[in-house]
Amino acid sequence: MSKKIRTCELKTPFEKSDTGWDEYPRPQMKRNSYLSLCGQWELSVIKNDKEALLGEITVPYPPESRISGIQRPLEKGEQYIYRKNFTLPEDFNKGNVILNFGAVDQFCEVRINEIPVGGHNGGYLPFYFDITSVLKTGGNCIEVKVTDTLNTDYPYGKQRFKRGGMWYTPISGIWQAVWLESMADNYFTTLKLTSTLDSITIETSGGKEEKAVIIHTEGEDIIHNWKGNITTIKIPSPRLWSPADPYLYTFTLTDGTDKIESYFALRTIDIRKVNGKSYICLNEKPYFFHGLLDQGYFSDGIYTPSSPEGYKYDILTMKKLGFNMLRKHIKTEPDLFYYYCDKYGMIVFQDMVNSGKYNFLIDTALPTVGLRKGIKHHALKRRRRLFEQSAKETVNLLYNHPSVCYYTIFNEGWGQYDADRIFTEMKKLDSTRIWDATSGWFKERLSDVDSEHIYFKKIKLKALEDRPLVLSEFGGYSCKIDGHSFNLDNNYGYKLFDSKEKLTEGIKKLYMEEILPAIKDGLCATVLTQVSDVEDETNGLVTYDRQVIKVDKDVMTEISQKLNETFDETVL
Repeated sequence: MSKKIRTCELKTPFEKSDTGWDEYPRPQMKRNSYLSLCGQWELSVIKNDKEALLGEITVPYPPESRISGIQRPLEKGEQYIYRKNFTLPEDFNKGNVILNFGAVDQFCEVRINEIPVGGHNGGYLPFYFDITSVLKTGGNCIEVKVTDTLNTDYPYGKQRFKRGGMWYTPISGIWQAVWLESMADNYFTTLKLTSTLDSITIETSGGKEEKAVIIHTEGEDIIHNWKGNITTIKIPSPRLWSPADPYLYTFTLTDGTDKIESYFALRTIDIRKVNGKSYICLNEKPYFFHGLLDQGYFSDGIYTPSSPEGYKYDILTMKKLGFNMLRKHIKTEPDLFYYYCDKYGMIVFQDMVNSGKYNFLIDTALPTVGLRKGIKHHALKRRRRLFEQSAKETVNLLYNHPSVCYYTIFNEGWGQYDADRIFTEMKKLDSTRIWDATSGWFKERLSDVDSEHIYFKKIKLKALEDRPLVLSEFGGYSCKIDGHSFNLDNNYGYKLFDSKEKLTEGIKKLYMEEILPAIKDGLCATVLTQVSDVEDETNGLVTYDRQVIKVDKDVMTEISQKLNETFDETVL
């Protein structure tokens, strides 16, 4: 009989927050008709056609999490049913009532007052239903039936039923905000914002023909009227967005009936040659992207922090440590995460969420010893369709966020297929971002960057002439903090340190002796593993519960300053 692993209950500082998840979930299309459905729901489980009440669950925390109030896994052959009664305010119904879900993992069917209104497949993207026709005067009941088999044909991230090591506790059900909003007929259904260094193009669908926008600037407001679905507006005395100055232009858009509040930033991201080498440029200037792997797991709610303060903490803490970029690793977050990155000035390198089964030999062992060519996964038609559909929806979802500058399609060969074709299609869909087709290994012909992962050997890199050099994963240095680690028995990391002081010194040595020389040879972006510990992994700069920062702030900011100085000396 195998020994049962002992784990520790870890509380985060955000559990004391009074805000919860009632903040408006979609800041770039904000309306004044907002009714949050987060909070207490009734949760039941169905197995063998029999339903049993489990009790109250706090939405949007997945049932597997402690703060959901349930803390149980969805077993094989089971389904969950969420129920909540709600009453609309008297002035809420303006003609159309829309029910919005941030994300539900993995399949769901939705009923209002026992009438089906629709369903959704896939666990990471938002969806909505017009429920106007099924509402009753007075009280209403919403019912969400959830099935989650961890079907690997769909994007699923690092969830695994047998968690451990680099695999984490799976979640199911509602894990992002649920809310209602009310609009009159002909409301805006989409908003697309494309910036240059001195203009913004606003493109809409829905709404009436005649539209008006008021853009708030540091000088006089810009008032602009037009007919149709697209317009371009010049911005006088433009103030550009960057991590050092994350300036956002707020605006109000109306067609006389519908009205939304939103924002944009002026920034560009592209590739240019300097001194015979290619660099990723922010606002037309070479920029050093000093980043961290960010997996988005929390000890309180697993996939969902107890409040959005959890996202703010990660972003602002990493900025204080000198970092300007997070690589959001095979997970798509709620819109508020990207809004905070926009607002506080944190660049995002966004991974697509992987699908397909992981193979240790093909995806880790052989590439680690150097075999990184000629190996391919086989993907059936269904998985291809689902992955590519999810990738395209992700691009459309995040298009307006200035912080999102870079996409990774496939990570370390996991689920990889047809990378050249998909790169071409994704680049056509969004040419305003950098595209990393194959992060780590199993390179094909096409990609915007040369992307490397190095963990178990000395970092020696030299840039290609025609592609920027990105070290998209390295480090993984581990330090386990007593009283703040999830797994009491096991530890997972790539190099172990027994104190915060030794961890800090080890990271400093890694940057000074191996990263700085690579910058002189063309390196322009690095991704250290990682922001926080995650369950068994103790290779974060902060603990899983976000209670302890494991590195010295002054040393980390010194490293950042030296990286930027070396980069500027190299490219200027």
